[in-house]
Amino acid sequence: MNGFIEHIPLWLTIPFVLMLLFIALGPLFFEEWWENNRNKLIVSLALGIPTSIILITKGLGLELSHQLLFDYVPFIVLLGALFIITGGIHLSGDINTKPWINTSMLAIGGLLASFMGTTGAAMLLIRPVIKANAHRKHNVHTILFFIAIVANAGGILTPLGDPPLFLLYLHGATFGWFFGLFNEWLFVLVALLSIFHVVDWYYCKKEKKCTAQRIHESPKPLRIKGTHNFIFLIGVILSVAFINGNYIPQIHHNHYIGFLREGIIGLMALLSIVTTKNKLRYKDNKFTWSPIIEVTYLFLGIFITMVPALLILKADASLFTINKPWQFYYATGGLSAFLDNAPTAISFFNLAEGMTSQFPGAILAANIPEKLLSAISMGAVFFGSMTYIGNGPNFMVKAIAVENNIAMPSFLGYIFKFSLIVLLPVYVITQLIFM
Repeated sequence: MNGFIEHIPLWLTIPFVLMLLFIALGPLFFEEWWENNRNKLIVSLALGIPTSIILITKGLGLELSHQLLFDYVPFIVLLGALFIITGGIHLSGDINTKPWINTSMLAIGGLLASFMGTTGAAMLLIRPVIKANAHRKHNVHTILFFIAIVANAGGILTPLGDPPLFLLYLHGATFGWFFGLFNEWLFVLVALLSIFHVVDWYYCKKEKKCTAQRIHESPKPLRIKGTHNFIFLIGVILSVAFINGNYIPQIHHNHYIGFLREGIIGLMALLSIVTTKNKLRYKDNKFTWSPIIEVTYLFLGIFITMVPALLILKADASLFTINKPWQFYYATGGLSAFLDNAPTAISFFNLAEGMTSQFPGAILAANIPEKLLSAISMGAVFFGSMTYIGNGPNFMVKAIAVENNIAMPSFLGYIFKFSLIVLLPVYVITQLIFM
């Protein structure tokens, strides 16, 4: 092993910390400057290029290139394709968004997330949810709970639901094993949906006529246009599910073969652009490229500058004095909130592999104690909603909401006004019940 990997200095994580600070404080102290996506790219490059140079000079160019080629590129291609394809699906008609209807929409999203991925479900439903609540004075809470339920917690039942689960699947967890987390999934979703329903009911009462939408004497019936895009959406889902090392063993020996998946996903996006009328996409859906550009620029900096932090975690994971399921749950979750949750989950999975002897007689799943695999899976998926950068679709949902003139909280505002007071108590109770 490269000796530098074993002793990576903590100061190399400074660019990553600065990247997080820019995301957190930029909108507060220099909002007008930060709103320009070009300036986000400048910050990402200013922090990412020096980090890259240091990593390359220390013999860690392979780790950096792996992070960019096999993590960042697939991440952006998938997110971009889903953004484009769902941008070609338009829901029209009048909806009386009573609290129970809003709650039902989020519940549907939470169910879909496990079968079409949190990113797919979030990108498919965020625009209809925003449109349905456009007349509401108070609608920020709906987007916050949407991030928690649809973009994160709902995706724990299958490997398709969230990237860390997919990687755990590739490391030996069977496809059906994740259905064993049904009780945890149901508890978290019911808890979050219940809290949301009460909050939405409160704001609805406060607005007095929150359901008095722009509905005339002859309300427009619900109608979905651009339904052919569902074909492309299914194509993306099937590509993610089946173009991997489990079904194409050659990928294990030549990772570049895996780019066949990205090629097909990109083709689905291109077909969506070509076959969807511009009026539907750009006028009816008010589609713009700004949100995906913003995510592309910001996450370029995040993926580069997080490399030292991930390497430190990988090299020194054994220093974490954890050996109980609840400790794995909070350790995986806490780091997943700020680092990419997929490599974080795998780091703790690797740590758990060396602890099997400490659990004599334990039921194994993917060659580690099943309780530890459950803790790692739940920590990575649930805690991904603790920050805007905890999971890929979080920032995308936020960007689309802001573009639709919804005053979303800042990075720190999200944490202190929502994550810590709403999400964390639910996740703590989940741990107390199920671990």
